[in-house]
Amino acid sequence: MPTTRTKDSKSRKNGAAARFKQPPVLFDKTQTMIKKIQERLGGKLLTYWNGPRGSVCHSDVTALFKLLEHIGMQEKIFIFIKSDGGNGRAALRMVNLIRRYCQRLVALVPLECASAATMIALGAEDIQMGAIAYLTAVDTSLTHDLSPIDRDNDRVSVSLDEVKRIINLWRKNENATRDMNPYHALFQHIHPLVIGAVDRADSLSLMLCEEILSHHIQDQGRRSEIAATLNSKYPSHAYPILINEAKKIGLNALPMDPDVASLLLDLNHLYSEMGQKATTDISDTESHSNEIINILEREGCQIYFQQDKDWFYRTEERRWIVLNDASGWHQAIRRKGKVAQESLYL
Repeated sequence: MPTTRTKDSKSRKNGAAARFKQPPVLFDKTQTMIKKIQERLGGKLLTYWNGPRGSVCHSDVTALFKLLEHIGMQEKIFIFIKSDGGNGRAALRMVNLIRRYCQRLVALVPLECASAATMIALGAEDIQMGAIAYLTAVDTSLTHDLSPIDRDNDRVSVSLDEVKRIINLWRKNENATRDMNPYHALFQHIHPLVIGAVDRADSLSLMLCEEILSHHIQDQGRRSEIAATLNSKYPSHAYPILINEAKKIGLNALPMDPDVASLLLDLNHLYSEMGQKATTDISDTESHSNEIINILEREGCQIYFQQDKDWFYRTEERRWIVLNDASGWHQAIRRKGKVAQESLYL
């Protein structure tokens, strides 16, 4: 669980923040790698990386715009994607933004590219996949204000596919009588408004996939088939879709150049070092988090989101609450030969 920082804001002013762990910002090293990769690819490279606690979100779109507005129109853009997913609507906005700056988009996937990140990859004409790369299904799960509570007193996500499978299993059960209604039992655990919200989100997921694919696939039938497969075919949201399976779905999945894959894994190693868990335990109920969770970069500029907040464990509620949240976006850029780190207000 994340950690906290101090009991009040005065301790920050008194220099107490110096005793909290700080993650490294490896701008010079990542820039060197990006230049090497661009030389190998022969085109502009963008990177989009999420740490274990990062996700695809709407503020990423504004950060991405700050990277793109200085490169101008390109014939081809390569985007390195490493993410466990997040908000599908943000994925649509990101793809739409990138396509404004290039005629052709190539997704570079050396590692996991899951859920909403798979949606981003759908916006590319070519998806180059490394030896350990995978995409996933994009079926929607939703954490609602009325979702069930887990053992840590947190709201859990509910998937429409899971709900459908429960009902189908109920109906297949030979012991179930005709007058038994599965929803009567289901509603005791999942609020009906949650089921309705998830059903609506599932329809949204299909629409998002089709809209993203329309950037380079003109055939409506083919777009619908790919979207339906990714939303409903797989028994697990985390099912790894490898390169051969991606081809069967109808995506233009290609094996990645081994040299490019090796360089991208080296770049991922640097990002992982930046995104290491930087938490400082103060007591059993207090801690502080200073973790970098999202990183976007191009040649000459790196933008990252860093958590900077206290956590306090509220025993009576059995959950962590946030205090003194100063999290935000930052930019690393070279000015007059020196690396400058600046706060961004996106």
